Order: sequence, then C-alpha cells, then structure tokens
Amino acid sequence: MWFDIKLFTVLNGLAARNGIFDGLIVFFAQTAPYVLGIVFLLFLAFAVRGRYAKIRIFLVGALAGILARLGITELIRFFYHRPRPFTALPIRQLLSSDNWSFPSGHAAFFFAVSTVVFLYSRSWGIVFFSLAIAMTVSRIIAGIHYPSDILGGALVGIGTGYLVFVFAKKRLG
Repeated sequence: MWFDIKLFTVLNGLAARNGIFDGLIVFFAQTAPYVLGIVFLLFLAFAVRGRYAKIRIFLVGALAGILARLGITELIRFFYHRPRPFTALPIRQLLSSDNWSFPSGHAAFFFAVSTVVFLYSRSWGIVFFSLAIAMTVSRIIAGIHYPSDILGGALVGIGTGYLVFVFAKKRLG
C-alpha cells in the first residue's frame, strides 16, 4: 500500500504546475475515452474486411467492455469501497468523481476493448493499449485514481477481453 501511495504522490505531483500540461491531462482523462471510441470505429471501417467480421469485432469488443465495466467492476465495488485519493490525501486535484475508486471503470472498459482489438490486430491493438495507458495514467495525475485502481481495472479488462474473445471464437468461429 505504501508503494501505491508513493507512486500516486509522484504522479499527482506533476499536476497543477503548468496550465498547458494540466489541460492535456484533463483532455486525456476526460476526452480520450471518446477519442478511443472514434478510433475503434475507424479500426472497424478501415482495418477490418467484411461486414460479418466488422459486426463480430464490434459486438465482441462492446460486450467485453460493458461486461468489464458494468459487470465485474461494479460487482467488486459493491463489496469493496475504496475512497478516491482526493478524499484521503492532500493532493493536487484536477478532476472529481463521486463513486468508489477501485477498480478503475475506465481502465476496465478500455483495456477490455484494447485486448479484443489486439487479439484481432496486433498493430491496432498496440495503438489502443497506448491510448488506454495514456488515459489511465492521466487519471492518476489528475488525482482521481491510485495506481492500483488502474492496475486492478486493467487486469479486469484484459481478463474479460480475453475470455469474451475466446468464448466468441468458440461460438462464432
């Protein structure tokens, strides 16, 4: 736990020092999810051939993301109530949220989708994982997640993405 707080303190210490940097952090923390959604649609439109493949990948990615975020993450939060860092520590807060911190729902959703994309296309998957990492690290810097929240959400997302992919592959071919 001490390492989690130490790493959080180091990353959050980057906030509220430069207005341009803070703007980028807020952009990645709040707007990057929409950018990832657009990139997912671009991936489907330009990198995937065939209508059936596009529909299958869209459904597998959407199911994995929704299951990770609204299913597993919320189930964990039902039993484990970890307060946000800004309620427990004196920090440099750029954003706020009113639900529990662990695991990160953003990380769970976007790492699930990134995993599905990676399993279909390694090169696009690397792009997705890079954007997901930038988005989730910015949420630490902004003061709304601990690093372990992000790691927990990423593990939920990667595991869910992989399992949904395998299940779909067995069922849909």
